[in-house]
Amino acid sequence: MRRINKVAVLGAGIMGSRIAMHFANIGCRVLLLDMVPREPNEAEKAKGLDTSSPLVRNRIVSDLFTAALKGKPASTYTTDMAQRIELGNFDDDMSKIKDVDWVIEVVVERLDIKKLIYDKVEAHRKPGTLVTSNTSGIPIHLMSEGRGEDFQKHFCGTHFFNPPRYLRLLEIIPGPKTDPEIIDFLMHYGDLYLGKQTVLCKDTPAFIANRLGIYAMVQTIRTAQEMGLSVEAVDKLTGPVVGRPKSGTFRLSDVVGLDTTVNVCNNLKATLKNDESVEAFELPDIMAKLMENKWLGEKSGQGFYKKVKEGGKSVILALDFESMEYKPSEKVSFDTLNTTKGIDRLADRFAVLLKGKDKAGEFYRKTFTDGFKYATNRIPEIADELFRVDDAIKAGFGWEMGLFETADAVGVKDFIAIAEAEGNKPADWVYEMLKAGHESFYKVEGGQRQYYDIDSKSYKAIPGTESFIILDNIRKNNVVWKNAGSSIFDLGDGILGLEFHSKMNTFGAEVIEGLNKSYDLAEKDFRGLVVGNDSNQAFSAGANLAMLFMYAIEQEWDEIFMIIEQFQRTMMRARYSTIPVVTAPHTLTLGGGCELNLHADKVVAAAETYMGLVEVGVGVIPGGGGTKEMALRCSDMYQPGDSELNILQNAFMNIAQAKVSGSAHEAMEMNYLKQGRDQIVLNRSRLLAEAKQAAVELAENGYTMPTKRKDIKVQGKAGIALFKAGIKAMRLGNYISDHDALIAEKLAYVISGGDLSYAQNVTEEYLLELEREAFVSLCGERKTLERMQGLLTGGKPPRN
Repeated sequence: MRRINKVAVLGAGIMGSRIAMHFANIGCRVLLLDMVPREPNEAEKAKGLDTSSPLVRNRIVSDLFTAALKGKPASTYTTDMAQRIELGNFDDDMSKIKDVDWVIEVVVERLDIKKLIYDKVEAHRKPGTLVTSNTSGIPIHLMSEGRGEDFQKHFCGTHFFNPPRYLRLLEIIPGPKTDPEIIDFLMHYGDLYLGKQTVLCKDTPAFIANRLGIYAMVQTIRTAQEMGLSVEAVDKLTGPVVGRPKSGTFRLSDVVGLDTTVNVCNNLKATLKNDESVEAFELPDIMAKLMENKWLGEKSGQGFYKKVKEGGKSVILALDFESMEYKPSEKVSFDTLNTTKGIDRLADRFAVLLKGKDKAGEFYRKTFTDGFKYATNRIPEIADELFRVDDAIKAGFGWEMGLFETADAVGVKDFIAIAEAEGNKPADWVYEMLKAGHESFYKVEGGQRQYYDIDSKSYKAIPGTESFIILDNIRKNNVVWKNAGSSIFDLGDGILGLEFHSKMNTFGAEVIEGLNKSYDLAEKDFRGLVVGNDSNQAFSAGANLAMLFMYAIEQEWDEIFMIIEQFQRTMMRARYSTIPVVTAPHTLTLGGGCELNLHADKVVAAAETYMGLVEVGVGVIPGGGGTKEMALRCSDMYQPGDSELNILQNAFMNIAQAKVSGSAHEAMEMNYLKQGRDQIVLNRSRLLAEAKQAAVELAENGYTMPTKRKDIKVQGKAGIALFKAGIKAMRLGNYISDHDALIAEKLAYVISGGDLSYAQNVTEEYLLELEREAFVSLCGERKTLERMQGLLTGGKPPRN
């Protein structure tokens, strides 16, 4: 059985160092190698060092690795994970690859240099070792030419996308002699262990994602120029409103680097022989001008945007295509976009967007149908199955819906009619599909999503997804109860599932009702409950403040007290129910969303989970049992000889600073997840299935409801005094405002267990009462209301 314990990454540049770090994230030991400098630099010469010194010989790899460590966003889940990486160079350390299980080449995109590296690899690797290239464009068959039989059998392309930790795509590209078992292994390993959407590609120029993504980007830029649309307008049109990253088109180009896009375009234009749209890769005028000016984006200080300092503040300027000068970035508005503001479900927006009568509607009709036409003509050239095209573009470019999914959302017949009107008639096989009576590219059958298979002219299950739980696939037949903010599903095997679908999955009255209903139903007829969702944005962004703010303005203190008490009871039921409750957090898990996880019997978290108790930002303290729970967890951590106040102070500071974890692993360090109990899942697509399995195991292992705690050790006056001294120092240094100080004092009072004369044990109910009183009292503060209002009106809460 093949195992990957140690990996060698050859090339420590932007991609290589970050690929190394992601392997370190999953527990592998990594050997990271790069070139030996030709000569010492001036600083090294001043120290009397020459090229025989290890410091000089490893300078390139060390500098690149250090830069990657400092990069934002972070490439490791926690800083100490980088310790799993050993640094070295190609000349002195290549022999060490005899001890690794997988060699990944990530050197410069030049075939001659790659071949020189492979000469060294072949001299030292042991037979059976995987060798793969992270190339984004050089044909795999050219790289494997002339190599030994065992090398070629174990060689293929593994194309990661930057940044490797965050972008989920891993393209697997077989060579002409790659053993099929190696491809199967890598498809499975990438999915299960690296957390990737693994996509099998053909050995064609730029593979799948870059072929389609770069085409879409260049054509979007060309259309923008032709229509006279501004940089800001296009980025607004190609951002979250259509389920794509906030960077839009031009901002993304600046981040990636215009030269990178241009290099791919030039390579495609030179190598594509049978692409009817090859002329599309000819650079639009504006791209050519920017390349001529060397305005490449962030790496050169300016591109489509430019950041400058004005009056001590950073200001973003946008390029004017006509004058080629920068002007202040402006907000843009389109009637078509305004009509979609009340449409939360992405799939429902596309038909509305394409019907727009303004320039936005015209832009969407041109670009969407053009990209769709191109994708239909690339099958079977770049992939035999259409789902691989959608998977690649979504995972590689952060799109929420693929090209074929978008056509389904509009209705394939309607979409084709729009395409024909724009002169973008798709490939013949699409018409053959419709003629045969098949009216969609995907459908759900028996709870499983299927795709239209062009060869057999029938629908087939998407391979590899049999073990996933995808709520949209079971929504039609498995919902047992729902209201406006939540749905309860029968997940099978005696397990219920609760999904939130309020805006950003915030806790309002409907979600609280859904939680309590799910507890009731699970206790009556099931054996476990999973709380989770398939949202791309948030597990839950916390409480819906609108009602709380309204009651606070009206000074309805009894109502607020009742709301908070009900919220606390709902959170507590996650722990004190007769059935196990498992939560499945991911992405934003803030405030009340964090508190629900703190009370679950087990948390099965996505690796990319950003968890925190952030209530101080709106002028209150955690009021759903979060403050109580952190006091309880600190009490459980106390060991003889520990400084109990230091342990408590860490929890206090995390809440007082509204600190949010940068990953699930960091959430574990912050004590929001429990080491040894909670579970971290790399592949987000597997999250709900893993959570359900955890609930089944808890039930089958004889789950019994825990008893309420009466043994929580709190510090009383000693804790309060410690925190007050720190708060006073922070206020005197003008690091916090008077209102920040007030909130911190209330937090200190509750987490220390109140004004007790000495450290002693208290109950959960006692701490919950302190928490409620502090929360309600802060709701009566004018500055708290100002913070709430700031958030509710779409801005940032003032630090008043």
